[in-house]
Amino acid sequence: MGYILIVDDETTITDIIEFNLQKEGFETKAVHDGKEALLAVNEYEPDLMLLDVMMPEMDGFKTLELLRQKYKFPILMLTAKEEEADKVKGLELGADDYITKPFGIRELIARVEANLRRAPKSKSTENSITIGDIRMDMTLLQVFKKEKPVELTLREFEVLKYLMQHPNEVFSRADLLKDVWGYDYIGDVRTVDVTIRRVREKVDEKLSDDYKYIKTRRNMGYYISNEV
Repeated sequence: MGYILIVDDETTITDIIEFNLQKEGFETKAVHDGKEALLAVNEYEPDLMLLDVMMPEMDGFKTLELLRQKYKFPILMLTAKEEEADKVKGLELGADDYITKPFGIRELIARVEANLRRAPKSKSTENSITIGDIRMDMTLLQVFKKEKPVELTLREFEVLKYLMQHPNEVFSRADLLKDVWGYDYIGDVRTVDVTIRRVREKVDEKLSDDYKYIKTRRNMGYYISNEV
């Protein structure tokens, strides 16, 4: 099923999450601050992390920032805050998803399972896809821009992969949430916009009216152009 690392300073919350995830067949480990999380990642090699934002010693944002310097596994932020700015900050730092407290346990499990599905729906079985000077190696799970490796988070990789496998097809934000995130997303579609922006910053080039590769179709969505 997968190994889940839970990081939250409230033991009552980690106990509930562990109990329910273990019932579903997951292996779990709970730690209670950011510094412990950094150590636990090396020891337990999790498949996914649930990371609280508000913690002593080191908060979730700083922990996320340090983790993303080395690791690509999915990280879901747990936050009691409703402000959009906090959600966007987590996404910009490399979080794959966020869940606002209080949350239902079924929703949590659905988010965990969806984020563990590493392969989105595909129209291609090729080991490599190339569009312009962007190349995606499916075996290495590595993206190259002008043959230089580019570090993407898992979610960024999946979004780019999906678009590259469907060149010149326009996908709405709802389409991308359904097909890449893998569930009917509860929340605003800003998640897609932030992820697209991060991918563009890493692999794309800004032109006068749009980007070179990942295009915006006004009021419709995004697509990747192979006409370059």
